[in-house]
Amino acid sequence: MYTVHFAAMASSSPQDRSTPRGVGYDARLGTFSGTMLVVGGIIGAGIFLSPSVVAQRVGTAGLTLTAWGLGALVAIIGGFVYAELGARRPHAGGTYVYLRDAWGPLPAFLYGWALFLIMATGAIAAVAMTGASYVATLMSWPATSARPLAIGLITVLTLLNILGVRIGATTGNVLTMLKLAAIAVLVCAALLLTPSHPVPVSVAGALAAPLVAPVGGLATVLAMGAALVPVLFSYGGWQQTNAVAEELVDPSRTLPRALIIGVLVVVATYMLVNIAYLRALGVEGLAASTAPAADTMFVYLGPAGRTLITFGIVTSTVGFLGMVILMSARVYQAMAADGLFFRRMAELHPRTRTPVAALVGQWIVALLLLLSGTYGQLLDYVVFADWIFFGSTAAALFVLRARDARTGFRPSVRAPLHPVSTLLFIAAALYVVAGSILSNPGNAARGAALLALGLPVFAYWRRQQARAT
Repeated sequence: MYTVHFAAMASSSPQDRSTPRGVGYDARLGTFSGTMLVVGGIIGAGIFLSPSVVAQRVGTAGLTLTAWGLGALVAIIGGFVYAELGARRPHAGGTYVYLRDAWGPLPAFLYGWALFLIMATGAIAAVAMTGASYVATLMSWPATSARPLAIGLITVLTLLNILGVRIGATTGNVLTMLKLAAIAVLVCAALLLTPSHPVPVSVAGALAAPLVAPVGGLATVLAMGAALVPVLFSYGGWQQTNAVAEELVDPSRTLPRALIIGVLVVVATYMLVNIAYLRALGVEGLAASTAPAADTMFVYLGPAGRTLITFGIVTSTVGFLGMVILMSARVYQAMAADGLFFRRMAELHPRTRTPVAALVGQWIVALLLLLSGTYGQLLDYVVFADWIFFGSTAAALFVLRARDARTGFRPSVRAPLHPVSTLLFIAAALYVVAGSILSNPGNAARGAALLALGLPVFAYWRRQQARAT
């Protein structure tokens, strides 16, 4: 169980949780910015790549759309779960706070540790390289320019977030709107236009070798299960917005509203994009394509369409990168405010009211991973851990509901059909974790070892905490 110190912090209001300098977060973001944070935090590069993998695993158009529909259901349930958690604990740090208040400081610290060591910083490095590679292709620059360009992207977006949450969020809002506009063009082209160009040769070759659809109930269930892994990873990310709760106006109401609207926007977007891919390429073509968005746009708009959607992918990855930088730093700040990380990271800048030290620390680790070239491998190691924390956080709702019931507190939003819906989400999280472990037990073991490295680090910070009290 957590100590009195943690219990007191759990029951305090956002305004009470000042930093060592007495500076609080700047609550300036409304529902629109919150919704854009949700959308931008989910839609990265996954929807431009994962549909091919899903089509390969299920083999038919109907099952492909069913897989994305099931993923949508899980995402909607998760959105409502996190909406209620956000209404109950509208504090900076999000998932870290829920884990701490429900299960104690150790699980919460391990989440923040994994985020800082690999999950957020590795994702920043990987997404920056993806975006930079697309920019290099778009501008016809040499491939060697991708790494310095990625360093520049991470640095510029970190600086924008240091200057203030409004600047960082506005940048993200613009990029998210641009990515949605590019996706809208893709969907409208596929649904309203007549194909004017042949399917690219690389895709057309697959049409002569149709996919083999699963036969029988068991085979279908197994194939659908395998397809759900990339689907659920593509839908992941809505939880990050909870980390900026204290920078939202009236967070107990704005955060749940933004989560629900944002998840529904992403669900509609993903379903329409998959319909567009299938209409343009067919299920065999989609399964064979390494760039389904570009191939779809080529079919309807030719080379200009391919260029346009490449620009959309660039804005999507850069926007996602900015959101990860903004939101993850709030977790480290919350950890430091609890005495479980570098004390300097608990401080907010007196003028910009942003966690400058946390942002700089994140920038340093992300660049080290980028320059080492190990970020992709490390992310593969800990990819299963993300859903361990998802499931644990959803389970925290049971604890926090029971605890709040004793005080008579009633949140503005409650997850519908709880506990059944919450248990379904936990089951989905367990499935992804099990699937990741069974598909590559070696990576899972290495990932578990990296998480275990956090145990002596936690013990160190607890000793430091005890000496300070």
